[in-house]
Amino acid sequence: MSMANLQRMAQQMQQEMLRVQGELATATVDGSAGGGVVKATVTGKQELVSITIDPAAVDPADVEMLQDLVTAAVNDALNASRELAETKMAAVTGGLRLPGM
Repeated sequence: MSMANLQRMAQQMQQEMLRVQGELATATVDGSAGGGVVKATVTGKQELVSITIDPAAVDPADVEMLQDLVTAAVNDALNASRELAETKMAAVTGGLRLPGM
């Protein structure tokens, strides 16, 4: 493979990665806990955009449980977001694990 071909392939991969990063910025995924009483939505870039809490989950006598449910829902959404990013990036890199990606 010539150096020119290698450089062209690298540029194409870079353009494709920029496109995927743009898609991830606008994509959203949801996570939930407690059978759906707490829901979290994050972007493909792992930014939390919303939390929804069913009023039935709010018990002033057990705030700790609600805190645990919120944490679990956010973590569930973040895991889904990471999986989405890994899947989209793997399509660009052919499954190669590139540093910083």
